[in-house]
Amino acid sequence: MTRLLTLIAVLAATPAMAASGPFFSLRNTDFVVTISFIVFVLVLVYFKVPRMLAGLLDKRAETIRGELDEARKLREEAQELRASFERKKAEVAEQAERIVAKAKADAEVAAKQARADLEVSIARRLRAAEEQIASAEAAAVREVRDRAVSVAIAAASDLIAKKLSAEDAGKLIEDSITAVDARLH
Repeated sequence: MTRLLTLIAVLAATPAMAASGPFFSLRNTDFVVTISFIVFVLVLVYFKVPRMLAGLLDKRAETIRGELDEARKLREEAQELRASFERKKAEVAEQAERIVAKAKADAEVAAKQARADLEVSIARRLRAAEEQIASAEAAAVREVRDRAVSVAIAAASDLIAKKLSAEDAGKLIEDSITAVDARLH
């Protein structure tokens, strides 16, 4: 309150020194303005306007302080979420690298298995081809031998027929029957 009175006195003294003529006259506008200002200030003090303004400013300051605290909390939560997302991002990247590495390893194993299966298949086909060749060779040899035997038998029978008498032929047949009988039993 003393500050207010000091302020009023300072303000009131300033126009009094600047005016010409008697200051305390109602014809002096400076005096009238000073009195009006003092009355205005007293009305404000009487209705406790400064206290209401201080209360409103305190409420506003408290509201701003609350908003700042809330903003600080939201910022901390956002930083925690960001850190969490960064960790998850790193985990996902690591997991992706593991998946790629496993896929490469699986592909290599599959390629090795395919090569081994191909080698086994080729070896099996080679064996089958060699067996077919051997079988065809054996069949050809048998056919040549049978043919040679047939030709030899035909030549021998022609030769025997020309040079063999009926008596010798009968003896030869009997010897053959005995040889066949001995071999079969």
